[in-house]
Amino acid sequence: MHEMSLAEGVLQLIEDAARQQEFTKVTTVWLEIGQLAGVEPEAMKFCFDAVTRGSLAEGAELEIISTPGSGWCMQCAETVALSEVFGACPQCGAYQVQVTGGTEMRVKELEVG
Repeated sequence: MHEMSLAEGVLQLIEDAARQQEFTKVTTVWLEIGQLAGVEPEAMKFCFDAVTRGSLAEGAELEIISTPGSGWCMQCAETVALSEVFGACPQCGAYQVQVTGGTEMRVKELEVG
C-alpha cells in the first residue's frame, strides 16, 4: 500500500510548513489527487489518520479534491479527458494518447489553529 508512504510525505510537508510559518496545530488538510495518480482516496484517509497520531496534525480532517485526468491525442491533435492512463481517446478510439494531467498529488491548503 503506497498510500502509507504518501501520507508520511504529506505529514513531512506539514511539519516543514509548521517550522517555517510557526504554527502548532493543523485542523484541516486539503489534498488534490489526480484521477490518474493511482491513489485510493479511502486508503489515503486511513493512512493519514495512522501517520498523524501524536503529531501536530493528529485529528485533522483530510479533504480530498479529485482532479480530472487529461491527455493529448496524437491522432486527433486534441486535449481529451482520460479516466485511465492507458485508455483510448474518447473521441477517435486511438491509443496514441499522452497523459498531460491528473497524475499529480499536492497539498493545496492547510487550516491551522
